[in-house]
Amino acid sequence: MIVLGTHNRKKLLEMQELFAPHAVEVRSLAEFPQALEVVEDGDSFAANARLKAIQQAQHLGHWVVGEDSGLCVDSLDGAPGIYSARFSGEGATDERNNRLLLERLEGVPDERRGAHYVCYAVLSDPQGVVRAESSGICRGRIRREPSGTGGFGYDPLFEIPEYHLTFGDLRGALKSVLSHRARSMRRFIPQVLRAIAEPRE
Repeated sequence: MIVLGTHNRKKLLEMQELFAPHAVEVRSLAEFPQALEVVEDGDSFAANARLKAIQQAQHLGHWVVGEDSGLCVDSLDGAPGIYSARFSGEGATDERNNRLLLERLEGVPDERRGAHYVCYAVLSDPQGVVRAESSGICRGRIRREPSGTGGFGYDPLFEIPEYHLTFGDLRGALKSVLSHRARSMRRFIPQVLRAIAEPRE
């Protein structure tokens, strides 16, 4: 069993689907009322993922996956980046974040609306030792209005140009191949399986 260091149910469902073929049980922090509130004060996706994995693993005494992901928009100098979840300030919601993003990109032509999603994942053993890490990127562009009801975060605005569909439009099977999280997990899962099969003394 591994613990995903988040309360986000939609992230949990995505991770459970990715680990299901390997018979690895994945739980979220929602099942651990004693979980820490880790301060994400790192300066990169990698740093924040490590903080979430290591601190939570030591506290809970379980294998923990810390994952940090977000959206980087070219014409906004990489913003919202590591601040993706709280882009619109305290109490940020997906709706508010998306609205602010569209406001910031108002008047920006299609050819300058390029963006990419980033996912960085880290596995810590119960002693707080990092045993696996990987990253994944998915490039696309920001639509002028949302499309689709799937996914979460900025998914309804993030379009894969080759498919003319947003992450909000994509169904599970296709997103599980294309997404930044899926790309990261393809490298991450084999490392995780090796690590939990041969734990340190």
